[in-house]
Amino acid sequence: MSTNSARPPVPAQVDAVIVGAGFGGMYMLHRLRGLGLSAVVFDTATDVGGTWYWNRYPGARCDVESMQYSYSFSPEIQQEWRWPETFSAQPDILRYAGFVADKLDLRRDMWFETKVTEATFDPASHRWTVRTDRGDVVSARYCVMATGCLSAARLPDLPGIDDFQGATYHTGWWPHEGVDFTGKRVAVIGTGSSAIQSIPVIAAEAAEVTVFQRTPNFSIPSRNVPMTDEYEQSWKSVYPERRAAARMTRNGVLADPNDFSALSVSEEERQRIYEDRWRRGGTTFMAAFNDLIVDKAANDTAAAFVRSKIRDMVKDPRTAELLAPTSHPIGTKRICVDTAYFETYNRPNVTLVDIRPAGIERITPQGVLTGGVEYEADIIVFATGFDAMTGALTRIDIRGRDGVALADKWEAGPRTYLGLMSAGFPNLFMITGPGSPSVLSNMMVSIEQHVDWVAGCLAALGERQLDCIEATQAAEDDWVAHVNEVAHKTLYPQAASWYMGANVPGKPRVFMPYIGGVGAYRAICDEIAADGFRGFRLTAPAQAAVAAE
Repeated sequence: MSTNSARPPVPAQVDAVIVGAGFGGMYMLHRLRGLGLSAVVFDTATDVGGTWYWNRYPGARCDVESMQYSYSFSPEIQQEWRWPETFSAQPDILRYAGFVADKLDLRRDMWFETKVTEATFDPASHRWTVRTDRGDVVSARYCVMATGCLSAARLPDLPGIDDFQGATYHTGWWPHEGVDFTGKRVAVIGTGSSAIQSIPVIAAEAAEVTVFQRTPNFSIPSRNVPMTDEYEQSWKSVYPERRAAARMTRNGVLADPNDFSALSVSEEERQRIYEDRWRRGGTTFMAAFNDLIVDKAANDTAAAFVRSKIRDMVKDPRTAELLAPTSHPIGTKRICVDTAYFETYNRPNVTLVDIRPAGIERITPQGVLTGGVEYEADIIVFATGFDAMTGALTRIDIRGRDGVALADKWEAGPRTYLGLMSAGFPNLFMITGPGSPSVLSNMMVSIEQHVDWVAGCLAALGERQLDCIEATQAAEDDWVAHVNEVAHKTLYPQAASWYMGANVPGKPRVFMPYIGGVGAYRAICDEIAADGFRGFRLTAPAQAAVAAE
């Protein structure tokens, strides 16, 4: 349904509008169809895939193993699809999204290259009016924001950014045709996950790579290998059991956790366990002990181990020290997974520039100026991340009761009940919204849980002949307090991370995801639904509210 062909008209009235054709929007559409509800999906892309449609930078791949980063709702799909690697790359994940869309015939209800600009709730009719940049106006009973947690890419506010005479790219808006770095001088700004994945690939092609680092990040080797038939079948033969187990873990990933403290074993045993986890690779390194995220002394042992590995891998001692994180506990910023990232700094064509002392003073027509030194470049790659979790929502003019804008309500930080709804915005659901495990979890597990809960909610409303559900202010206040209370029992708030909004100047410093764990969160949501949707106000057409407080 691209603009390159005749665009069919959008229905003027549906049961639900879904914003986003990533994994959340795709599954939501499938579940709504199963309920007999009509729905349309809007997305600015030309096809399905969400974040995997846009993030095509060199080296982009998932940091969750492929056998776990996939839908579980369809036994047929999970048995039929075959992953080529244990940690599959962006093109393969995008192919998977297309495979599912074809299998379920999803695209016939999707309108691409279409941006939702406004969504306004009418309290009299209990309906949302949704408008797009293509002039579409759709009336819907329900609005589901499946906009993604990492979909609002942001450029840094640097002086002179428009003066640069070379080419500029953002890792979150990568050209579909790719970029040729051959013989080029490349400046990479940022050393987060996308930079850690892309720098080794860029350095293998470019003449020179200069990396501008403010804060070093912890990263664990992925140990990615081609998927063998034996490994694939070791999962597929027991998929139902493993999927069920993953849903009740802390982060939705089966990681073979050790349920004892890092401080309860000898130094020799602790090092042996870390070495074993390092050899296995991946983010499951953090499952080496059960207290790495709550006990600073325990965390220090893990951080020291990884710093020692960085010093072993990087030949130049000064560069190694710059790359060894000391400003935050390991795991409190997104722990990264890499392929030969640290070793890349041993290449003669790679230079690391520490911008902590002076920052980047400006972008010049010829390159990057920091500390009074100009570094010339032909290409600048901005690996500067996203306005995470809230940006994709607040960039849409969403207005609930009394015309209140969601962006205004969230001016001091996002406020939700369960990360699913926000008081004052009836029938507006968020998939993996702030206040849910979302980015601290395997997103596929959290997406399925949220979509299933929303689908169950809409089915219950239909059975009770109700047409409106809204979070109460009291329930929202209690949940926000709980999210913050749980977060501050951990080490996470000690890091100036994008989990806290710290990467966006002026954004409130609020810990946004729910850290209580995927399994615990699921149990809370299920209990609330079983208790008649406690904390929500349910309303019948043209009747008084039925309180479920």
